[in-house]
Amino acid sequence: MEDKKFERGSSLSIFVSDRREDIGALIFALAIAFGVLFLIGK
Repeated sequence: MEDKKFERGSSLSIFVSDRREDIGALIFALAIAFGVLFLIGK
């Protein structure tokens, strides 16, 4: 049988690698969290 490599994610990603996508998402989520903390959490 021919083993096919499991394809993760979608081809619509703007990032080159999954690691960059994960780090970008983490930074974006942290920016949103800090924005909510400082703007609404007063």
